Amino acid sequence: MTDKYRKHTGIKGHKVFSGILCLLAILFINSLFTGYAWAEGSSTVDSLAILKNKELKPHIPEADRYQKNKVFLEYADELVADENISPDYQVLRGNVKFRKQGMYMYCDSAYFYDTANSIDAFGNVKMEQGDTLFVYADVLYYNGDDELARLRKNVRMINRDVTLYADSLDYDLKDNLGYYFEGGKIVDSQNELSSVYGQYEPDTKNAEFLFDVELVNEKYIMKTDTLHYNTDSKIADIVGYTTIVSDSNIIYTRKGWYDTSKEKATLYNRSLIVGKNNEKLTGDTVFYDRNEGYGEAFGRMELTDSVHSTILDGDYGYHNEKLSRSFATKKARAREFSKDDTLYLHGDTIRTYLDEDSLRVMIASPKVRFYRVNLQGVCDSMVFEESDSILKMYKHPVLWSGERQIFGNEVHVHFNDSTVDYAELPNSAFAAEHLGEIYYNQISGRKMKAYFENQEMRKLEVDGNAVVLMLPMENDSTYNKYVTSEGSYLTMWLKPKQEVEKINMWPNPTGKAVPLYLSKKRELYLTGFQWHEALRPKDPEDIFRIPQEMKDLLSKPEENTRRTWKDKKK
Repeated sequence: MTDKYRKHTGIKGHKVFSGILCLLAILFINSLFTGYAWAEGSSTVDSLAILKNKELKPHIPEADRYQKNKVFLEYADELVADENISPDYQVLRGNVKFRKQGMYMYCDSAYFYDTANSIDAFGNVKMEQGDTLFVYADVLYYNGDDELARLRKNVRMINRDVTLYADSLDYDLKDNLGYYFEGGKIVDSQNELSSVYGQYEPDTKNAEFLFDVELVNEKYIMKTDTLHYNTDSKIADIVGYTTIVSDSNIIYTRKGWYDTSKEKATLYNRSLIVGKNNEKLTGDTVFYDRNEGYGEAFGRMELTDSVHSTILDGDYGYHNEKLSRSFATKKARAREFSKDDTLYLHGDTIRTYLDEDSLRVMIASPKVRFYRVNLQGVCDSMVFEESDSILKMYKHPVLWSGERQIFGNEVHVHFNDSTVDYAELPNSAFAAEHLGEIYYNQISGRKMKAYFENQEMRKLEVDGNAVVLMLPMENDSTYNKYVTSEGSYLTMWLKPKQEVEKINMWPNPTGKAVPLYLSKKRELYLTGFQWHEALRPKDPEDIFRIPQEMKDLLSKPEENTRRTWKDKKK
């Protein structure tokens, strides 16, 4: 081999060796950044840019950026990766920006699992969809397989005027549903709702709250364990035991809905409204309007007024807490229970309200019937005014007490501490006492007033045109004559157990005594005598029975009658 040949081959070998070294150096540098891709299908990162600490700008391929379930890295100031240390993820720092279809995600730094479409994001985390939905947190863990974003610490989800606050929130991007489970709250333009567990759907605006739920409104606070709420309609759907506390009342319910925007509610399952004066309204279904201050109850309505010891009930009822007005109808009934002996009263419609002195007035009409152990009565209409404690009965009123009956064109019954004090018949009065069989003691007159003591009549006064028909009892407790007497005025005193003690008539009374065996049947009754036993309520439930005899009586015009209570009001 010649020197020329050796020299030529030596030079050539040196050049080849140098070329190999350069190639190896380039491959070594590139190997440090192998696998770095800014987006699906992109080229490797410009290594020189990293070595010079210059800003990294990704190469954006012509790929569809709206691919379902695909996360794209849009931007980062710095990208670091080492297959030996972190083969599954890339480390991103500074102004990091991701994109998943129409959703953008921002953070200060992140681990990007490109193959799994997953992200661990840290610092100033923000998720943004259009101009309507924004989510903020300190930390985000996003799993691409189930499209679940787990946000932690100082979490806020903002959807227009609705903001969700929580320390931990899981956000299902597939169903667009966010839920917290360690306590949180949702705030909109009118209400603040908090609970242990809660979930919110931005698309439907539906929210659900569980455990220690509290809805705070400027007018009331609602507490429950389960609540469904729509942030658009502001309607709360009540599905569990709930209390709603305000300055005006407390509501207890188990089922219903509450429109917090219009301040209207429809409540079911015997819901209860307790007013500030301890008035209680309940029913199978209750409608309540807070702005207008009234409630309507349908089905077994009951209004309890503990201040006045009364209960008003019926199949339908109404109560206005602002005006203190109430009424019941459809089998309406009022009960007064201030004493051991409860008064039961029925009318087609019963109304109550407060007069100008804030004293209660109760009106019942038509077909009024009431029962008390020691007093029963019927009439077409009646009114009770607390100001004078007088129960006024109009149009064919009839009262019974024991074996005694009184009736006239009007009857006024005065109560003293819920006990009958006296009864007055101001026009066309008639009183009768049944002795047995066809025999009755009877008194009639223009005006009549009966006084009671210990629930028994002790004195009777007649003012004008007094007429008496009495059957005095003989020593052997038999009756063998009747006595009639007439005068202008009469006073009768009675002993306990209703025995007549003395009768005084004046001036210049006239009368006669007739043996029963010489009397004719028609002579045993005064003009205008009627005995209405068929109309008499027999027990508390009998007040709802309207016998035909009562309908017939109420249909008759009154003679020499004074104006009715309704006419007086006109």
